[in-house]
Amino acid sequence: MNRRHCATAAITLVCALAVLTVPTQAFAAPAPPSPSHSPTAPAGPQRKSLEEVREEIDALYRKAGAATDAYNLAEEQAKKQSGEIVKLAQAIVAGQAKIADLKSRAGAQAREQYRTGGLPPGAQMMLSDDPRLFMDGVNRVWQGQQAAKGVLGELTRTQEDLEAYTKDASSNWKKLEANRLKQAKAKKRINGQIAAAKKLESQLEKKERARLLELEQEAEYKAQTAWLGSGALKEINREASAGGKKAVAFATAQIGKPYVWGAEGPGSYDCSGLTSQAWAAAGRPIPRTSQEQWRQLPHIAVKDMRPGDLIIYHGDASHVGMYIGDGAIVHAPRPGRNVTLAGAGSMEILGVVRPDR
Repeated sequence: MNRRHCATAAITLVCALAVLTVPTQAFAAPAPPSPSHSPTAPAGPQRKSLEEVREEIDALYRKAGAATDAYNLAEEQAKKQSGEIVKLAQAIVAGQAKIADLKSRAGAQAREQYRTGGLPPGAQMMLSDDPRLFMDGVNRVWQGQQAAKGVLGELTRTQEDLEAYTKDASSNWKKLEANRLKQAKAKKRINGQIAAAKKLESQLEKKERARLLELEQEAEYKAQTAWLGSGALKEINREASAGGKKAVAFATAQIGKPYVWGAEGPGSYDCSGLTSQAWAAAGRPIPRTSQEQWRQLPHIAVKDMRPGDLIIYHGDASHVGMYIGDGAIVHAPRPGRNVTLAGAGSMEILGVVRPDR
């Protein structure tokens, strides 16, 4: 806990220093017109301020994050349907083999009746004058009738099951194709939004990109300070559960690894890939996406948070981080950034969920 506290304090100090040492020059401000320009010359398009560029880049990455959630959910559903199709295919093969065996048994019974002139051996024994043979014949006839009924009944049920399996397989195949289409559309949106954000960044000069990072840190520090000052978090050092400790240990061990959308490790992660794998390592599988984590896991009041809980961010639940105590989270921020520590209140909090409640 002391190490996490020191790390979090260091991050807060860096953010504070960034605010105190911000240069006053606005690198993205439009240059003043040259004296040689005519006063009546039409003004060119005004360049956006660096803060506007930061907000636009942030919005693009947030949209990419929401699309990533849609992609991950479609991928999970496609995996599930693929598994169901495989099981159904196996059931169909087994059903076909069973039908073939039942038909063979029914055919054997029919051939036996033909060889005995339409009377089974038990019926022939019933014609005997010997009482013992007569009773034995009665039993054999009854058993033969029951066996024939059993074969025919089982054959009918197996054929009905086979039809149901085939229908289910067809339905799951359609769902699989629909989810693959969703994946393709989400992937296209993600790549488009990330490319647009990278293009905006690439148009900045080196000193502007450095200033852009400072602006990001300023915004996070301001939000974190306001959140802590609001008293939203009453107790910052609650004890984690046994599972929570394991999840936190896993998540913090990934610090420094790059964000890659759709990634679940071990070399890279997206935001929900990190949290889902951390809790899987703790022995508690949870939904893959931040939106499903928000929808399915038990909700907890912010004031009751403990390490290991997941904080869901933004109104569309498109981002998630793991609370580690001391008012901090570990999370995979966005493309171009690595898994890192941040203030728990540095983004808009939607709510908190607890995987092991």
